[in-house]
Amino acid sequence: MPLSISPLDGRYRTKVAELLPIFSEFGLMRARTAVEIRWLIFLSEKKISPELSKSAQKKLEKVLKNFGEKEYAAIKKIEAKTNHDVKAVEIFLQKFVPKNHWSWIHFACTSEDINSCAYGLILKNGVNALAAPLDAVTKILKKNAKTWKSVPMLARTHGQTATPTTVGHEFAVFWVRGNRVIQSAKRVPFFGKFAGATGNFAAHAAAFPKKNWSKLSKEFVEKSLGLDWNGMTTQIESHDAAAALLNEFSQLSNIFIDLSRDIWGYISLGYFGQKKVDGEVGSSTMPHKVNPIDFENAEGNLKLARGIARTLADELPISRFQRDLTDSTLQRNFGLVFGHFLLALKSLEKGLGKLELRKDVLKKDLKNAPEVLTEAVQTVLRKNGHADAYDQLKNFSRGKKLSLDEIRKFVAGTKLPPAEKKLLENLTPETYTGEAAKLVDEFLK
Repeated sequence: MPLSISPLDGRYRTKVAELLPIFSEFGLMRARTAVEIRWLIFLSEKKISPELSKSAQKKLEKVLKNFGEKEYAAIKKIEAKTNHDVKAVEIFLQKFVPKNHWSWIHFACTSEDINSCAYGLILKNGVNALAAPLDAVTKILKKNAKTWKSVPMLARTHGQTATPTTVGHEFAVFWVRGNRVIQSAKRVPFFGKFAGATGNFAAHAAAFPKKNWSKLSKEFVEKSLGLDWNGMTTQIESHDAAAALLNEFSQLSNIFIDLSRDIWGYISLGYFGQKKVDGEVGSSTMPHKVNPIDFENAEGNLKLARGIARTLADELPISRFQRDLTDSTLQRNFGLVFGHFLLALKSLEKGLGKLELRKDVLKKDLKNAPEVLTEAVQTVLRKNGHADAYDQLKNFSRGKKLSLDEIRKFVAGTKLPPAEKKLLENLTPETYTGEAAKLVDEFLK
């Protein structure tokens, strides 16, 4: 009987499988092992420690390449005795190098040197894992924007009929909004620190006072680990960049929640149908239903991703004096943000892929809302010097159900030039979409 507290480890485990090796305890131990091994090899290459033979280096590289359940179990067994996870990694690595190198494993390091870099690698790998599903969603948004750029749709501001737009324009809005955040997120660095117990290389300088440890640390973090170096820290890396990344997740979640709710609403209005999937059940009691569950699932998971991301972003940058241990617990929950966000992306991709546009419903809705043309009429009146244009149209139309003929009759009774009257008399809700299609082309280049 499988037991789990989090649905990410239970119901949804197979759907977030690509994140398990990254954000699990296994993933953290593997990342820590990578940092420790890279540091040991780096010290040898810089001739600070005794030289590691080529065979010893290959042995260590093999540990990294083949790190699996056996290696993880060995570390956890040691941790059961030491009650210290990073120390367990240090002791684990002793059996892979000659005894005269044991003292150089974890040399001059505090646990947070290892952890900050390990989490930097984890976040970097996590973002890479989300790239494909995120790209899949944004591609659908862009495709729909282009395909439906000229399909007119009645808009609703405050839930009331409003100036028509196009279906493609609305998809383009979400594509542009999402893409801006995605591009901003790509500029967030993945930091690592490697400067000892309080960030000042005190132990390093005591052992080797003539070495430029700041330069060596920067080289190690950037070249050996592929991270960005934070050289001004306390014992911990300040987590400001991680917070920035989490804030981007939060904002992107907001945008996709907005998208999910809008599509849900359009399905409810009948603008979109949903492709039926053989075997799926919409309701346990109402056989006819094809529910918009993909968008509901996306919304729920996005709310969780957003909430956890906001909490981590608010709390991680705060540490008492040179460090306290609250960040250790908080960072272990990075996987929750990524997991729920990944679930949401997969639900969005599935839901968007099932949409079928119902142009007949769109046309009917537009035909039944000629009152939206009053905006155009009063604007043309303003153009021709009628200062009371808004009041004229308000008195004529506010709160009334108008017909297209009534609007045309009103236009005919105005003192507009014949050409302006003709333009307005020929206008329909379907053609009153302004430059919506043009904007799609302009912003989706």
